[in-house]
Amino acid sequence: MEIPNHLGYSWLFIKPAGACRNVIGPAVFRIPGFSMAEELTLVTGATGFVGSHVVRQLLRRGDRVRILARNSSRKANVEAFGCEIAIGDLRDSTSLLRCVQGCGRVYHVAADYRLWARNPQEIYDNNVGGTRNLLSVCCEAGVEKVVYTSTVGTIGLRKDGVPANEDSPVKLDDMIGHYKRSKFMAEQVAREFAASGLPVVIVNPTTPIGAGDIKPTPTGKIIFEAIKGRMPAYVETGLNLVGVEDVARGHLLAEEKGRIGERYILGGENWSLEEILDGVARICGKHTPRFRIPWALALVAGYVENFVVGTVFCREPLIPLEGVRMARYKMYISSEKARNELGYNPAPVEKALREAVDYFRNEWQPDSKQDRISNLRAKTI
Repeated sequence: MEIPNHLGYSWLFIKPAGACRNVIGPAVFRIPGFSMAEELTLVTGATGFVGSHVVRQLLRRGDRVRILARNSSRKANVEAFGCEIAIGDLRDSTSLLRCVQGCGRVYHVAADYRLWARNPQEIYDNNVGGTRNLLSVCCEAGVEKVVYTSTVGTIGLRKDGVPANEDSPVKLDDMIGHYKRSKFMAEQVAREFAASGLPVVIVNPTTPIGAGDIKPTPTGKIIFEAIKGRMPAYVETGLNLVGVEDVARGHLLAEEKGRIGERYILGGENWSLEEILDGVARICGKHTPRFRIPWALALVAGYVENFVVGTVFCREPLIPLEGVRMARYKMYISSEKARNELGYNPAPVEKALREAVDYFRNEWQPDSKQDRISNLRAKTI
């Protein structure tokens, strides 16, 4: 099935028929008395926000963890772990096969999460092509379980105000922007591999917040700007917030209890943007005057800035147009399926919001040339 997009290029979804025939029964030889804990668990995206917390939870469980990273990746979130580091790239299948060897479980958390890019093709190459490459080598290596991290952005939103869930109708044309489109397409790739025999479980985190938002994410940027008092205006919208530690624990629950080919929303509480900003102000102990602006006005401002800053000067706009377009709808979500099937039980979001504020005020550092995996003294392959 060929799915075109408006950039003028297309992705060809070719079902990997027979590619995972040997994975239906484990394709890895077992030595009598061999413990699962002696196998390696590979985590992609481990240097990022959610991925680093997944690694932390795996280490607490007793897993031996291997991290997939590029030399140019930031090291701040992983330098204390002491994990084995595999240098590779999701766009390079040869490097991935080497990284996956000896791993019984794979957590594919990595994603190109940008609401603006000079070359949007890169987002599709990383998110869609990279997912297909990794799952293909997982088939080859006989990996026993894969947890694929999708996003709440692939969930269909309801127009009646009821929180959406995994069964809400949705199609590719509903996706706003390149990031959501690429993740929707990548999720379809994961489901194809699951149907062909690779044991893949999909998780859909909502909007994680907490410590370690190193980049930061678009939501982290909102919190950061609110701390600095640089959010004088907002639009009426809403998000489902969840603590990043709960999202990480949800990944492990999905590996342990999730059904193959199913997807599970890992969410927390539905908050309006106004409530988020009020929460940040309350934690910081200060009141910042602000006002609500109509969504249409924000959209016009987004178009103007994206043209001037993004198109003319080729720099990332302060107001990403895709973010404004997404803000038209309140992304209120239900995680009941994960609660019922996985035993997922997230903590109150206020705690995670406090941790996020504390991180940005006291720990977060801007990117630097010294903060690179290439400068980390660790065991690499």
